[in-house]
Amino acid sequence: MAGSERDQVSGKPHVVIVGGGIAGLSAAFHLRNAPVRVTLLEGSSRIGGKLLVSEVAGVAVDEGAESLYANRRKTTGLIKDAGLGERIMSAGVTASAIWTRGEIREQPNRQFMGVPCDMDDLARSGVLSAEGLDRARQDLVLPSFDRDGDVSVASFVGGRLGQEVVDRLVEPFLAGVFSGRAEDLSFEATLTPLAMAARSHVSLADAAGSLTPQLQEGEKLPPVSVATLEGGFGSLPPVLVREVLAAAPDASLRTGAPVSGLERTADGWRVTVGTAGDPEYIDADAVIVAVPAGPASRLLGQVPGTSPAVSALAEVPYASVATVTLAYPRSAFPGGLSGRGYAAYRVPAVEGKAVKEVTFTTVKWPHLAGEVEIVRCSLGRLGEEHLLERDDADLVALATAELAEATGVTGAPVASRVSRWADALPQYTVGHLDRVQRIRDAVAAQPGLAVCGALYDGVGVGVCMATARKATDQVLTWLKKDKDRDAAGRTVAAAV
Repeated sequence: MAGSERDQVSGKPHVVIVGGGIAGLSAAFHLRNAPVRVTLLEGSSRIGGKLLVSEVAGVAVDEGAESLYANRRKTTGLIKDAGLGERIMSAGVTASAIWTRGEIREQPNRQFMGVPCDMDDLARSGVLSAEGLDRARQDLVLPSFDRDGDVSVASFVGGRLGQEVVDRLVEPFLAGVFSGRAEDLSFEATLTPLAMAARSHVSLADAAGSLTPQLQEGEKLPPVSVATLEGGFGSLPPVLVREVLAAAPDASLRTGAPVSGLERTADGWRVTVGTAGDPEYIDADAVIVAVPAGPASRLLGQVPGTSPAVSALAEVPYASVATVTLAYPRSAFPGGLSGRGYAAYRVPAVEGKAVKEVTFTTVKWPHLAGEVEIVRCSLGRLGEEHLLERDDADLVALATAELAEATGVTGAPVASRVSRWADALPQYTVGHLDRVQRIRDAVAAQPGLAVCGALYDGVGVGVCMATARKATDQVLTWLKKDKDRDAAGRTVAAAV
């Protein structure tokens, strides 16, 4: 087997992980008890990617991702395995509203990812105009639409329910998840359960209804099970680093180690760290690439036979985002925040506002409630990079003005923080599932190579963790087969 002299002496295969975001770090965590030596290489100055926490007005508040779905073992299992099960904190309120047509309005109670299931419920919400509501009702009588391959969310949902449903319900949901545009995003890749259900229902509203519980009159949908960590979700990476090093003292998790080269060798892989003027070469038996599409494309472009993956990766655009976190005295919000019935509101792009989503953090996470109310304002949709070029003071002023317009909050915040995330979210544009398959097929043909991260199965933290598990399983399976082949070869040689 390939590897450094140390690996050959110890008998442990060497696995190199490129990228120290939550996907790469999760891969290292999954490998901590495996019979391999792990080296993780992160080009920036810290490990953890978009998981980062800092204080605002004395309260520890996440700067990036803040939650995951708590009822999925694949999303919470890693956290519990890291010994943090008792620090998992459930959301107190998860309901969202929509700021549209002049006021904050409740979303339709029965809806799936913004697609309404009940037209009377949709009418009561007041989100649509009378004309928009009449158009949405046509979905119930329109003949079935054949989908010839993948289509955009706007074309299919708009074709069934009308453009107002897209603009004021579905796109705000997609902007919150992907920071993308409904006319670009793939129906199959972003609304996957609905796309599958739509194949067996003529009405899209009926398809959405098949994915939500049936309710009695006046009954509300059960809240989504969402959780974070006490101390902030950004406290997870240091714990994972600690657990990896405790279980595998020979592991190396390095920052300031940009990977510039990847090549096949006779015995495995060679990873180049640093620049051409001062390179460092690391030999490996297997490599997990856990970086975004751009750097992944540059690395795989140096590996013969991966051109389908390289071209597919080059087709994935990214959106940049910013989060403006504000702290207010509790008395600043007329009537208070906790009694409003929702923990966040979304803002449709057609409203022409800079802020796309507002989260009342101290309502969503009651364990953070105290002397101040914490509010997170999210800015940045694909194509709005110019907005994020404004300085911090401008972004804070913009967010506070729009928050005051929507909620009536008075006075200035007592503290603020601006967090910027360049090229943060991969865009699952039309054809994305095919791109992912091309990437995975090309990578699978390379012995000991795997990929993971946000651009494959979903952008959420929990899904990124799951793609890391998939990548480590793939690598370990290949290493076992390679070991078995080596053993068989030695047996034949000894017999000869």
